[in-house]
Amino acid sequence: MSTLDVPEERLRKFKYRGKDASMRRQQRIIVSVELRKARKDEQVLKRRNINHVSADPASEKIAKRVDLTLDEIIKSVNSSDPVVCFQATQAARKMLSRERNPPLKSFVAAGLIPRLVEFLKWSLHPFLQFEAAWALTNIASGTSDQTRAVVEGGAVLPLIELLSSPHMTVCEQAVWALGNIAGDGSEFRDVVIASNAIPHLLALVSSAIPVRQMLPILSQLLQHQDNEVLSDTCWALSYLTDGCNERIGQVVHTGVLPRLVDLMTRSELSILIPSLRTMGNVVTGTDHQTQLAINAGLLTVLAPLLKHSSISIQKEAAWTLSNVAAGPHQHIQQLIAFNMLPPLVDILKDGEFRVQREAVWTVANFVSGATVDQIFRLVHSGVMEPLLNLLSVPDVRMVNIILDVIAYILQKAERICEKENMCILIEELGGIDRIEALQLHENHQISQAAQNLIEKHFGE
Repeated sequence: MSTLDVPEERLRKFKYRGKDASMRRQQRIIVSVELRKARKDEQVLKRRNINHVSADPASEKIAKRVDLTLDEIIKSVNSSDPVVCFQATQAARKMLSRERNPPLKSFVAAGLIPRLVEFLKWSLHPFLQFEAAWALTNIASGTSDQTRAVVEGGAVLPLIELLSSPHMTVCEQAVWALGNIAGDGSEFRDVVIASNAIPHLLALVSSAIPVRQMLPILSQLLQHQDNEVLSDTCWALSYLTDGCNERIGQVVHTGVLPRLVDLMTRSELSILIPSLRTMGNVVTGTDHQTQLAINAGLLTVLAPLLKHSSISIQKEAAWTLSNVAAGPHQHIQQLIAFNMLPPLVDILKDGEFRVQREAVWTVANFVSGATVDQIFRLVHSGVMEPLLNLLSVPDVRMVNIILDVIAYILQKAERICEKENMCILIEELGGIDRIEALQLHENHQISQAAQNLIEKHFGE
């Protein structure tokens, strides 16, 4: 019996990428993800602003509702009273956060960094630690000289210690500050690594910080006008969707799919690749999640990508198409309705080999879930000729899949008394000669499958 008849086997074999993350990564990682440092004149991403994230509500209760001048801040931070120090530090943080052009240079020149670093060590005052870390985060978002001032002020080690703080808001702010420092360049990146930050960061990664806390921010950033911001946000979403269906569902529920589909039409590869990758991940999920991707317009933009000038884009688009085709016959009908069969046949005929391989998976997925009528729509689209021609490729797995597909199509044809016509078509296309030749193939599975086909369907 053909493996295409077994639902469990179909899920494992044809949509296995959606079930096994490690196998999926091996199959489709086609571009290297490069760490990029944001331009220093685009500080909005590196600075934590008041209108984006509020401070801890409890800390706000401690502070008096007064705005201090820079001179008053300088005087107050040197107080021996922790409450006065907190009020001054919070005022500094607000000044560095609210203003469009924050006075980073003035704060550095005023010599405030060493005192802020000292506050990071006041473990009995977590609200003060939080405000100091926030202020240092924003200073480190400035020029390289301003970031250097934070490093030379001794901030790295205390910030790393804060990664073990029992207060999650303090940990989060320390991560942000260290990210700004390491992101300045290789010199400070190496300083952070040499200071043993990695084990502390790994401990945080393995903790129970819920992804849903990140998603609203990522959803907002997806509307940003800066290409680097869009690229980084799309890559973040691609990593989040590269996993279980529950994680995919959390991303889908934010409503970002229409925007991702829109970004798939962009000419910039730095945006197109991760947005396509994210949507490709989504359709490895449940049938409902795949339908939501289709509803968002995925199939409308996918066809042009199958003809993209970049082979990598073609391959990724074909992989995405293969996972849509692995769904129920309702999804397959939508592939037909959106006229996806002609570009699929074109790839099988003339595509680069890596893209052809994904196209073969698409055909296999298609026939395994399609109705008889849908299968013959596929046959009438001209798929048989290029499929039979690919029986000569030196790829054992691909040849096995194609033989499996042919056997399955003939089996369905037999049920509706169309087997003879299908056999004649295969013969006219030179398929019988190719299948007969495979009986002598060195791979036993291929030779056996070819022999079974000849004996069962072409013996007469």
